[in-house]
Amino acid sequence: MSKSVFGLRASVVGLCFSMALIATAPSAQAQVTAFKQAVAETASSDADLAEVYRARVFEGIWTGSSQEAQTRRNALLTALADAHLHGLPRDRFSPDALVARIQNAKTAAELGAMDVELSRAFLDYARAINTGLLNPGDVVSEIKREVPVHDRKSLLAEFLAAPSPTGYLRDLAPKSHEYARLLRQKFELENVALNDAWGAPVPVRTLRPGDQGEAVIALRNRLVAMGYLERSVSGRYDPAMQSAVQRAQEDFGLPADGVAGEETIRALNTSATERLKSVLVALERERWTNFERGERHVWVNLTDFTARIVDHDIVTFETVAVIGATSDDRQSPEFSDEMEHMVINPSWFVPRSIIVNEYLPQLRANPGAVSHLQVVASNGAVVSRDRDFSGYSASSFPFSMRQPPGPGNALGTVKFLFPNKYNIYLHDTPAKSLFQRQVRAFSHGCIRLAQPHEFAYALLAVQTSDPVDFFQSRLRSGAETRVDLEKHVPVHIVYRTAFTSVTGEMQYRPDIYGRDARIWEALAREGVAIGAVQG
Repeated sequence: MSKSVFGLRASVVGLCFSMALIATAPSAQAQVTAFKQAVAETASSDADLAEVYRARVFEGIWTGSSQEAQTRRNALLTALADAHLHGLPRDRFSPDALVARIQNAKTAAELGAMDVELSRAFLDYARAINTGLLNPGDVVSEIKREVPVHDRKSLLAEFLAAPSPTGYLRDLAPKSHEYARLLRQKFELENVALNDAWGAPVPVRTLRPGDQGEAVIALRNRLVAMGYLERSVSGRYDPAMQSAVQRAQEDFGLPADGVAGEETIRALNTSATERLKSVLVALERERWTNFERGERHVWVNLTDFTARIVDHDIVTFETVAVIGATSDDRQSPEFSDEMEHMVINPSWFVPRSIIVNEYLPQLRANPGAVSHLQVVASNGAVVSRDRDFSGYSASSFPFSMRQPPGPGNALGTVKFLFPNKYNIYLHDTPAKSLFQRQVRAFSHGCIRLAQPHEFAYALLAVQTSDPVDFFQSRLRSGAETRVDLEKHVPVHIVYRTAFTSVTGEMQYRPDIYGRDARIWEALAREGVAIGAVQG
């Protein structure tokens, strides 16, 4: 338990003593009136708190000598003292200032005001630990996620009705296995950073199996310190070291070839402090997704270039993916929605932004340009190319554009839709070579799948006895065919540079869009600091 908690007993005693004086003073009724008036005045600037206290006829929640009030106080002050363990700002949630103010509250009016301040502290803590410190869209505009922020009045009502105030506060934090694993990694990295346990970085850019010398010894020591290699006195890049490098490469999402190239050395040399920042951001992100994700759901991690189907917390299908390019106008957004259907042999309806920014300039210069696309009028009729498009601007161009089904269709043979205002979906692609790249950020924002047919089979397996034949028969028809999912599947498009594998090992990925750097800066402004600095 944090050292701040050890002083809490005194604060409770002092507060109980003050309240006892009110209860036994000759002018007890006047004291009660002064207390309630102070509660009403202090809460009046906060509509939610004013309503809660009004319903209680301005009776205190935290102050008083009753066992119930003492239990609530102890639970809150203890939770605040331990908030930094979750990567929340130590100073913002430190109970020390509250304890001092409680001890200095001598009059009924001061105690009434203090009761409201404790409620404010509870609500601030509850929001932060449950659904995060930040409003993600305010920090990164591409994060479209709806954070499941709870109604403040409901939070207080649930707390007051809870059989165990301590248990209620404990259960506010995300209960996911991922959150627990990230907390453990935070603690480990804090110890590493505090003790410089990883030692000196490797002083070269590339090392290969068979190499010898001081740089190999530095690599060996780094691998040992990071837990990838058993202790050794070898000064040679031997098979054991090669295997250790491969394990590290797997954790960093790099090709596991056992060669310590530039990217591998850079990943190994990344400090524990920098890794800790990634974990603290991941904890905040996990709080943003503190909701039921669905017994079956699709999990797309943009930094990992993967799409997974998860059933009852077990990954049952996985495929590599291509995501939006890194330019500001092509990055894939982050949000959650529900997949409703797939379309086999789809048409591609070109997004308006692509039409006016990429294709309209070509049409103005040459009406026959981009001939694989149809120009379509509002009534659905295909517009003849025997016309002059040069007079149209981005705002006046009245047509849409469509690519019919076929082997060269931009969406390939199937697309998976979870209708959303961002026009983002998962789909096949004829550009198969891009899946061989390590960094797969090439699309206009949608998610391209390397194994779209197998993805479809996995989705359909719960509603048809032969998903392969069901899918293939419709594919062979060549006709554009919609297939509804009998049970909608939640889709979560996320961005995690620090996460754990299915077997629990910590994984790190580059911050390809620079989003986590911005989130860390915002967390730091709120007072979040790495453990070695905090404690």
